[in-house]
Amino acid sequence: MREIIVCTFLTLDGVMQAPGGPDEDAEGGFRHGGWQKPVDDEEVGAAIAGWYDGFDTMLLGRKTYDVFASYWPGADPGDPFTERMNGMRKYVASRTLTSVEWRNSTLLRGDAVDAVRELKASEGGPIGVIGSGDLAQTLMRHGLVDEYRLTIHPVIIGSGKRLFADGAVPTALTPVSVSTTKGGTVVGVYRTNGEPSYDSY
Repeated sequence: MREIIVCTFLTLDGVMQAPGGPDEDAEGGFRHGGWQKPVDDEEVGAAIAGWYDGFDTMLLGRKTYDVFASYWPGADPGDPFTERMNGMRKYVASRTLTSVEWRNSTLLRGDAVDAVRELKASEGGPIGVIGSGDLAQTLMRHGLVDEYRLTIHPVIIGSGKRLFADGAVPTALTPVSVSTTKGGTVVGVYRTNGEPSYDSY
């Protein structure tokens, strides 16, 4: 059984929307696109590169696919990460796309949850869900996420799409590794571990 790993950049108040630029995702009137770069640092980049090293496959929602497919095919070919991104197998969940052109990309057909369950049961290594908030939340609701890899940046936005929005399924987590960069970003890896337990003081 392959593992599904959700990788996401978050603000301190949990917003994941449009970290990469002002035009990335303005849905809902979001005006804070591009919040990540001013609070980013080299340690974050090194951690993220390490996360990708273990992936066999990426699983993307339509918006993240569009952003990646518009950038990576024309990125610096001398950068090993460029070849990693372009060469990796990619599956795309979308209700609107009819085809995907980025190298090694496949459009999932039919119900996304059924398609991901089938993918999870196939042969291969870990599957990374990159960004793709709507897709990640769907997978969370159906108990398909095995691990979270999160960077939590020192900035508060106050509005926007959140990974753990209202209605998130209560889930116990086991920390695998947690560190803080010199710039104040928390880099955390957490395994899902059933339902939370409850007690009192």
